[in-house]
Amino acid sequence: MTLRVGVIGGGQLARMMIAPAVELGLDLRVLAEDDGMSARLAATAVGDYRDIDAVRAFAAGVDVITFDHEHVPQDVLRTLVAEGVAVHPGPDALRFAQDKLAMRARLTELGIPQPEWAAVRDAEELQAFLDAHDGRGVVKTPRGGYDGKGVRVVRAADEAQDWLDAVAEGDALLVEELVPFVRELAQQVARRPSGQIVAYPVVETVQRGGVCAEVIAPAPAATERLSQVAEEIGRTIAEGLAVTGMLAVELFETDDERILVNELAMRPHNSGHWGQDGAVTGQFEQHLRAVADLPLGSTAPRAAWSVMVNILGGPTEGTLEERFDAAMAEHPTAKIHTYGKAPRPGRKVGHVNVSGDDLDDAVYVARAAAAHFD
Repeated sequence: MTLRVGVIGGGQLARMMIAPAVELGLDLRVLAEDDGMSARLAATAVGDYRDIDAVRAFAAGVDVITFDHEHVPQDVLRTLVAEGVAVHPGPDALRFAQDKLAMRARLTELGIPQPEWAAVRDAEELQAFLDAHDGRGVVKTPRGGYDGKGVRVVRAADEAQDWLDAVAEGDALLVEELVPFVRELAQQVARRPSGQIVAYPVVETVQRGGVCAEVIAPAPAATERLSQVAEEIGRTIAEGLAVTGMLAVELFETDDERILVNELAMRPHNSGHWGQDGAVTGQFEQHLRAVADLPLGSTAPRAAWSVMVNILGGPTEGTLEERFDAAMAEHPTAKIHTYGKAPRPGRKVGHVNVSGDDLDDAVYVARAAAAHFD
């Protein structure tokens, strides 16, 4: 019988799982939030991922559940597991992607290098941390933030007073040292339930306005030591947190050659889009292999360099579709992926991948092709 994989969430990550699911002979089904989601081609149900009845009904028609995002509540996830549903990644792993304070505490237990951090509940605790860290810090809401949301650089406790006032009893904010990094990196690994793990090359990511704008694979000037350390961090976290599926570890590289963990994502991730066209096994196929407990594929690059450039916002006039002809005609080596989303300032509406032997040329072509969609 064909294995049925259910994806909760109908965004672009679910959309990009459709083609590899067909190639692998999997029956992909999607629980979308509404009828107009990116993955509407595979949406077999529309419902609220926070509603246990809606999720239970969807789960009844599949063999394994996975995710387009990490926002499904713990009580919903644990109910599914208690009822015998295969959930990958499971709630015990996902809670570390859902709660940054829990993540920091667990990574500390695992001995993973990360920024100095603290849980703070009031202005006095926050100010004490700032005073001990050159008067600056990064305050984060533990749950719900992404793409720069829920993150604030502060130099005085009163700059986060509104967040402190909103902290519920028993909760806290996360504050971290402001890391003087020289660049941001990302390490992806995949792990299947039976324990097999594979790692991708460490990549460099370029953020603009808190949103990933470009990715270069592999990270330029990555020493053998850096690559080994990043991979070991990824493997240790995947095993220590019992992650199943794709894991993306966002990293800071400092000028004194430290590698520190910034964030985690337990799903396909923007930093891995390059692999759709630049790796033997892209992250979307790999995620499906992993959650279905199938043998994992090779992560080897297909070319010396791959560059991913996000299409952010989209055209101010007209549609994305109207821009394809010119982009493809002028840049035939570019692979263009769009998400079926309406243009909106700052919104991720697609990305461009370019691979080749010359990094400067790949960067130029990827940027130029993406610029057609501005």
